[in-house]
Amino acid sequence: MKCEHCTRKECSKKTKTDDQENASVEVPSPAPESGEEGEFHKLADAKIFLSDCLACDSCVSAEEGVQVAQQNAKDFLRVLNLNKPPSPLSWTKCDASEHRVLAVSVCPQSLPYFAAKFSLSVTDASRRLCGFLKSLGVHYVFDATIAADFSILESQKEFVRRFHQHSEEEPALPMLTSACPGWVRYAERVLGHPVTPHLCTARSPQQIMGSLVKDYFARRQDLSADRIFHVIVAPCYDRKLEALQEDVPTASPGFRGTDCVLTSGEIAQMMEQSDLSVRDAALDTLFGDVREEVRRHDGASSDGCLAHIFRHAAKELFDEDVGELTYRALRNRDFQEVTLEKSGKVLLRFAAAYGFRNIQNVVLKLKRGRFPYHFVEVLACAGGCLNGRGQAQTEDGRADRALLQRMRGVHATGPGRTPETSAHVQDLYREWLDGADAPRARGTLHTAHQGPGRPADGRDIKW
Repeated sequence: MKCEHCTRKECSKKTKTDDQENASVEVPSPAPESGEEGEFHKLADAKIFLSDCLACDSCVSAEEGVQVAQQNAKDFLRVLNLNKPPSPLSWTKCDASEHRVLAVSVCPQSLPYFAAKFSLSVTDASRRLCGFLKSLGVHYVFDATIAADFSILESQKEFVRRFHQHSEEEPALPMLTSACPGWVRYAERVLGHPVTPHLCTARSPQQIMGSLVKDYFARRQDLSADRIFHVIVAPCYDRKLEALQEDVPTASPGFRGTDCVLTSGEIAQMMEQSDLSVRDAALDTLFGDVREEVRRHDGASSDGCLAHIFRHAAKELFDEDVGELTYRALRNRDFQEVTLEKSGKVLLRFAAAYGFRNIQNVVLKLKRGRFPYHFVEVLACAGGCLNGRGQAQTEDGRADRALLQRMRGVHATGPGRTPETSAHVQDLYREWLDGADAPRARGTLHTAHQGPGRPADGRDIKW
C-alpha cells in the first residue's frame, strides 16, 4: 500500500491490511471507564488513512498510534465528560481540578462543507454547528478566519521583502506557501535544501489560532492556558499531525496550542447521529460579546493566499491596482498561473500547485534552476482545501463530487473580506503583539523551517 499523494517507491507500507487499497491504521484507544459510554462513543474510534498524509515515510508504530489517539473524538468526549456532574447514584465525587474550558475553532474551509451538506447558507450552517457543539457542553466556538488574516498579512509583507532582497547570488524567490501542513511536512522531512529556504516563514492559521486562544483569549478571560482544551475543526487529517508539533511561542517549550483536531466529517457524523435538542447559536469571538458575520477570503478553495498576496505585491511594488484575477490553467486545472504584465513585460508571475504530482513538477523545476515563478501557493490536496480528505467523501473514501460542487458554489457566493479591513486584527497587533513590527509579533507569527536530520521531537509522528 502506498500513500495516495506520493509516487515514491520507498513510501510503500506494510500493514495488516496491506492487500486493501484504502487500508487504514486503527488508532489504539483506552477502554472506556464504566458508565462512560455515550451516544457518540461509537463514533470516537478515529481511523487515519495513510492515503490522507502527503509525507508518509515510515509505518505507524503502536507508540505513535497512541499519540495520534490523542487527536480524535474520544479524547474530545472524555474532556466533555470530565465537566459533567456525577450521577446522583454514583459514589464518584466531582473533581473540579479536572474541569476544562472547551473552545472550538472552525476552519473557514469547513463551513462550506456543513452548509452544502445540510442545505444551509454559510451563516446558518455556522449557527447550526455552534448550537450543536454547545449542546454537547462546549463553552466557546470561534471562526478561525481571523488567524488566516494574520497568516496572509504576514505572508504579504514577507513576499515584498523577499522581492527586494532577491538576487541571483542569494535567491530569496520563489516564495512557497507554508499554510498546508502536509506540504510543509514533506518539504522538511523529504526535500530539505534547496526547497526549505523558499518556504514562507509565516505560521499557519492553525498555529496562530492556537496562540490566539491559549495566549490572548486565556489572558483576557483570566484563565491559565492549561485550563483551556482547544479543538480545531478542519478539512483534512494532516492538521492532526500539525497539532502534535504545534507550540505556543509565548508559552513554555512543548506547550501545545491545539489539544485535539477533529475533521469536518467526524463532526458531521456526530451531528447526524445525535438526538439532542439543538438550538442554533451565533459564533463567539475572541473579544467578548461582539458577533461578526461569517466572511470568506478570496480564493477558489483555499485561504486565498495567492490572490491577496498578488494584489498586495502589485500595489506595493508597482503601484498597480488589481481587481479580479485571471487564472490560466497549465498542465491541469490544479496547476494555474496568474501574471501581472505592463508594456509587454511580465512583472509578477504567480502559480497555484495543488496535489502531489503538480508539487513534484514545481520541485523538479526549482532544483534544476529553471523556475519562472515569483510565488507558488502549494496545497497537498488536489482541488485545494475544500477537497480535504476529512470532508466531502463518500463511504468508500472517494471524493463526493456532487457535494464538492455545491461546496464550491457556497464558498464562491459568500460575503468576502480582505485581511487589511479587519479592525480586530489591527487591534490585536497593538494590544496583543505590541505592534505589527515588534519582536513579539515576529516571534508569535513566524517560525523557522528545518530540513531532514533535524533533532527528533518526541511528540512528532513519522508517517
